[in-house]
Amino acid sequence: MPVAETGFLHHACLYGSDAEFLAMAVPFVRDGLAAGEPVLAATTPANIELLQGALGERAHALDVAETAHFGRRPVERVSAFLRYHDRRARPGRRMRMIAEPVWWGRTARQVAEWKRMESGLNVLLAALPVWMICPYDTRWVPADVARAACATHPARLDGRRLIPCAAYADPGAYAAGVAPPRAVAPPGAARTGPAGRVGPLRRFARERARAAGLTGERLALAELAVSEAAGYLLAGTGERVSARAWEEPGALAFELLRAAPGTPPVPVFAGFRPPGPLACPEDGLWLARTLSESLEVRERAGLTRLTLRLAGPGVFP
Repeated sequence: MPVAETGFLHHACLYGSDAEFLAMAVPFVRDGLAAGEPVLAATTPANIELLQGALGERAHALDVAETAHFGRRPVERVSAFLRYHDRRARPGRRMRMIAEPVWWGRTARQVAEWKRMESGLNVLLAALPVWMICPYDTRWVPADVARAACATHPARLDGRRLIPCAAYADPGAYAAGVAPPRAVAPPGAARTGPAGRVGPLRRFARERARAAGLTGERLALAELAVSEAAGYLLAGTGERVSARAWEEPGALAFELLRAAPGTPPVPVFAGFRPPGPLACPEDGLWLARTLSESLEVRERAGLTRLTLRLAGPGVFP
């Protein structure tokens, strides 16, 4: 098992029974604890109970989290990994994580976003001394999700045996190939711009959010999400951005358009890492992702199309 390597190790585990899960998880956790490494198991309550029972008296040394609450959306999941790392990191020691994604009950748009994140972790966490295993329960996950596990992880674990994934794809190329379903703005969508400053776009966002029935804090957060995304598109480009807005069942959608053939495209995984000690242009995009139910970026022939979806007034957290 590759404990001598440095940097981020990202492996999948496809399991179809409790015994297969434990065959991977128990030695992975025991070896980590024996080496004095922090170990986290973010998985289902049933798997946590199985693992704790198998560990016996060593179970108290294992950190656990119910995976459904360990980052509800991909941007929150990345932040959760980084918070755990920052809180439990020990100089000179690797950290281990069992991080089971939640696939059941998700929409096609959400599944696409989680697949992209699984691939993106290879880039976003590349510098961290973390060994992460992502279990996929083949009794429940869709067949396309199970196949994707071998495209988003360089290798998979079967018990203690490490098997390279022949289907593993470059993260940027993979993410570009699993774009979520595109929502087309209806003919009657409200629009404004193009504008070279954030102010008009921010006012437009507030007007449309209020018209959709958002009030108080949710109105303010919708305005902030759109203005931060617009600010990211405008920053340092000298270009102009136009906006459209429309309502969908349970959601308010905003589309920001920037036609700038000479402007570098938005990096594929921009805005997934939370702000660091030094300000950078991606901080605003991270905030926009965090405040939105989804944020998608598409690039084509010099046109950048950024679409945010915010929960509508009838959706309660």
